[in-house]
Amino acid sequence: MNLYAVFNRDGGTFRTTDMDAYCAHALRAFEGAGHEIECHVVSGDKVVETMEKAASLSGVDGLIAGGGDGTISAAAGIAWKSGIALGVVPAGTMNLFARSLKLPLDIWQVLDALAVATPEKIDIASANGRSFVHQFSAGLHARMVRYRNSMNFGSRLGKMRASTRAAIGVMFNPPEFEVEFTVDGKSSYRRVSAISVSNNEFGRDPLMFADSLNRGHLGFYTADPLKPAGVARLVFDILRGRLKENAAVTAMTATELELHFPKKRHDVRCVMDGELLPMDRKVLLKIHAGELTVLVNEPQSKPSEEKDGSGI
Repeated sequence: MNLYAVFNRDGGTFRTTDMDAYCAHALRAFEGAGHEIECHVVSGDKVVETMEKAASLSGVDGLIAGGGDGTISAAAGIAWKSGIALGVVPAGTMNLFARSLKLPLDIWQVLDALAVATPEKIDIASANGRSFVHQFSAGLHARMVRYRNSMNFGSRLGKMRASTRAAIGVMFNPPEFEVEFTVDGKSSYRRVSAISVSNNEFGRDPLMFADSLNRGHLGFYTADPLKPAGVARLVFDILRGRLKENAAVTAMTATELELHFPKKRHDVRCVMDGELLPMDRKVLLKIHAGELTVLVNEPQSKPSEEKDGSGI
């Protein structure tokens, strides 16, 4: 394959990595496996531009993207629209997409794995046409990310500490809002504290990522209005891998889902693959089954092997 690697030098682990040595290792690994590859290390504000340029080049078969969840999500959207393969180098804090793909989380080991990986078709999701590989969420999660983003942190550990502080802040000030939704032609209304829509159902891991990405549906989760004690119980159940057993949670699946927020609110936000974004009052979410090609060294489980999952 003719590959083009783009590494975000401002992303997570790469900040403290000798990127010259890293690119040299990438060249050895991929060329040793019979591939052609170009490596480019760029600043965060140039990552998307560089990846889009790579995808537009004639003869490029795949994009190797390295960075945090935001970089990887952007890379997946570019690869999807361009019809090329995606290789994921997890250099962020959570690396949820890489976990779903069962890739090594060590940035050096993953190069060796990707060099001998095989292309596989998986699902990708979209919200009003914008792609995501992990999750769209509103309510509790969006408020937590907003709180966290208001804090100063300069490292992975600092980000984790900020996330913990933000989660405690949300626990004592949970949101509550109205939503109308349509699934498979049936419309419903409810008041909620949280909404989450995932690319395939979440598994039981407390980090909440899909066990497989080729089952062809969205996971859709809502949580009833919660008081601080209810948020605490929800967190406890997530940590136990028993989210679906929480009394406040309703879980279902869909191939297409429409959300409508009837009350106009100021500065409404959602989170898509970890990025805080403005949210429209109407959101159409879809699964695009088998439309993204990724490099994996362990095949995704088949739909018949699906096990009960959970998430919020």
